[in-house]
Amino acid sequence: MEWQPDEQGLQQVLQLLKDSQSPDTATQRAVQEKLEQLNQFPDFNNYLIFVLTSLKSEDEPTRSLSGLILKNNVKAHYQNFPPNVADFIKRECLNNIGDPSPLIRATIGILITTIASKGELQTWPELLPQLCNLLNSEDYNTCEGSFGALQKICEDSSELLDSDALNRPLNIMIPKFLQFFKHCSPKIRSHAIACVNQFIIGRAQALMDNIDTFIESLFALAGDEDSEVRKNVCRALVMLLEVRIDRLIPHMHSIIQYMLQRTQDPDENVALEACEFWLTLAEQPICKEALSGHLVQLIPILVNGMKYSEIDIILLKGDVEEDETIPDSEQDIKPRFHKSRTVTLQHEGVEGEEGEDIDEDEDDDDDTLSDWNLRKCSAAALDVLANVFREELLPHLLPLLKGLLFHPDWVIKESGILVLGAIAEGCMQGMVPYLPELIPHLIQCLCDKKALVRSIACWTLSRYAHWVVSQPPDAHLKPLMTELLKRILDGNKRVQEAACSAFATLEEEACTELVPYLSFILDTLVFAFGKYQHKNLLILYDAIGTLADSVGHHLNQPEYIQKLMPPLIAKWNELKDEDKDLFPLLECLSSVATALQSGFLPYCEPVYQRCVTLVQKTLAQAMMYSQQPDQYEAPDKDFMIVALDLLSGLAEGLGGHVDTLVARSNIMTLLFQCMQDTMPEVRQSSFALLGDLTKACFPHVKPCIAEFMPILGTNLNPEFISVCNNATWAIGEICMQMGVEMQPYIAMVLSQLVEIINRPNTPKTLLENTAITIGRLGYVCPQEVAPMLPQFIRPWCTSLRNIRDNEEKDSAFRGICIMIGVNPGGVVQDFIFFCDAVASWVNPKDDLRDMFYKILHGFKEQVGEENWQQFSEQFPPLLKERLGACYGV
Repeated sequence: MEWQPDEQGLQQVLQLLKDSQSPDTATQRAVQEKLEQLNQFPDFNNYLIFVLTSLKSEDEPTRSLSGLILKNNVKAHYQNFPPNVADFIKRECLNNIGDPSPLIRATIGILITTIASKGELQTWPELLPQLCNLLNSEDYNTCEGSFGALQKICEDSSELLDSDALNRPLNIMIPKFLQFFKHCSPKIRSHAIACVNQFIIGRAQALMDNIDTFIESLFALAGDEDSEVRKNVCRALVMLLEVRIDRLIPHMHSIIQYMLQRTQDPDENVALEACEFWLTLAEQPICKEALSGHLVQLIPILVNGMKYSEIDIILLKGDVEEDETIPDSEQDIKPRFHKSRTVTLQHEGVEGEEGEDIDEDEDDDDDTLSDWNLRKCSAAALDVLANVFREELLPHLLPLLKGLLFHPDWVIKESGILVLGAIAEGCMQGMVPYLPELIPHLIQCLCDKKALVRSIACWTLSRYAHWVVSQPPDAHLKPLMTELLKRILDGNKRVQEAACSAFATLEEEACTELVPYLSFILDTLVFAFGKYQHKNLLILYDAIGTLADSVGHHLNQPEYIQKLMPPLIAKWNELKDEDKDLFPLLECLSSVATALQSGFLPYCEPVYQRCVTLVQKTLAQAMMYSQQPDQYEAPDKDFMIVALDLLSGLAEGLGGHVDTLVARSNIMTLLFQCMQDTMPEVRQSSFALLGDLTKACFPHVKPCIAEFMPILGTNLNPEFISVCNNATWAIGEICMQMGVEMQPYIAMVLSQLVEIINRPNTPKTLLENTAITIGRLGYVCPQEVAPMLPQFIRPWCTSLRNIRDNEEKDSAFRGICIMIGVNPGGVVQDFIFFCDAVASWVNPKDDLRDMFYKILHGFKEQVGEENWQQFSEQFPPLLKERLGACYGV
């Protein structure tokens, strides 16, 4: 006997569905309570499916809503549905998948995939065969409804479908889908491609077996008149480029011609999918060869795609020039993620030249349209292609650029400035001859009457900041800085934001070149404090923090401190402990404290106390949450991470002055807990703080060493690069303070460090810190470490040859020299590497130079003149010359 609804119950459910469409909040709350009550009745869900599939007298939105409430119930409580209710729902879904209404079909499809993803694909064996069977139906609605449901299942469960768990249904499904590429309905063709597309990236075997049929079928659809079909064809080709380029190469010429057309498709969604093709192709080794002949067509198409569309300009309020007095709406403010502290070393030559662990988040030019669109995709494609083709791109670009940059229509001029910024990284060498003329033009654009032109000019100028700083300051740096500071005080919020970000980039490049202008810069930044709305305040903190990082101790002047600290401390006092705006402010204060050093003393006590409180509160909340997850919320651990990092900044800036603060707090106990936190970023910041406290006030750290060392040892796991890096650095700092007392702990850490330094593909920063720490361990406990010399000397030497002369390098090399004294045989095989590392010193301290001298001459005497001659023949000329000049060998 089929289940039948009770009339009174049905009316109750319908009333509930009507009420839930009311905008009134009180009604909404009543609906929620009623839902909770009704969910106590097992057959409430039968009523919901009945309204969705059978109650044709009701309007579609009400029926669909009934299905969506049922979907939420399935998500939350499906495991508690009685079997007869679950069966009834499944049966009703399959019987009504061909409902005449597209909305109802789609709702049933969503319901089916929600049940399927609840682990029910295994226990609903008839689902896939039945849906595939229904595809053959003569009735369009049934075919389309089934395909819609299948597409959702393929999206949600693609991995499961390609596994043995279900007996590999794809072997039947994929050939079936491919047949429908030729269907007369565009909607069905589109579903069929979308289904197959779910399996490209995962390289499903059933698809790989049919790959040629798939590609031929795609080519057959190249001229399809339906834009949704064209979009799915483009999407398929982009993914195939990543996964099966071998199959596309024979057809590459015609695929490129097709994509050139599609990138200009009248439907922007199609154009965007096609534009992704150039981004993906640029990452393939064949890019240069495949595209060289097509640049002449491609470049103008990409440049054309970089103009704002009319809809963009409306959304960006491109005609609103002044909006600085309008408060920000909270949803405009993107969540900020704090980047935990990573300890790095200074290199010879250019700073940050090999950005391997450095954040790769290039600030885009128009964040508020954070939706990926044709303009952004075209700009990104031009950027990556500039990195592939370098100067070869310019003959195709320069003639276009002239016309764009000086165009009377601001939209076109704006796109030209964006083009110039996009190619900055890849074509820098080739652009240099034009920059003396272009930079002044761009600086002029900073005063354009259109806000969107002013903001893009900020971004593009920041991309050329490196060149600007390399010229005499009066040439471009001074005019650029003067204009950017005016833009920081622009009346338009988007321009303020772009100018602040650009100024932060300029600060990073210019560093101490900014010192003569500090007073002027601080006046502007402090003035902006009183002027900015919420969102830009957060960016302003960043600009102030970067300034402090860039000029360092030059900021420690009473006049500057007087300007800068009062507004920062006022904000600090205004914000509550649970306000996320603390993140950027704490980051900013951390940089300021490090730069001001003793100048920060008058402010340090309340700042220190609050950081300790933030750590304590977060740990307490995490503890309560772990014991009673249903009673308490999980804490936002970013509060703790940022606080730990600011404590690091205080310890680094104040040095020994932090002693009394540490003595009066329970920070060591808290640190012991943080070092064992489950979240890697918390551990990463704890180890940075441990290292900084070790340097600043070791007597407070020493009593905890026996407890801390085993934790440091377990964190020498290169799976978590930054945690491992900071733990390694902290061990090195501890051993310099412990001296011979380090001996009992060597065994806990040495073998892991030797393993890390020999690992292939280990990031440079981690290798350098590992080498420093191994050298320092050898410095304090040579007898324990020297026997391992042959296992690490070669990578040790190669990872430290590019580090600048500094304290850390000094102590590490002393350690190596002492260990060579203990175990000279350990270095014989790799002596040339040692020679090269010694030659990397510009001016070592006298006693270290003596140590080098003794080892080099000792080795030379040991092997004899003739062998030494043969040995030194292998030296590169520069190395030979340096060792001869400095050490007479």
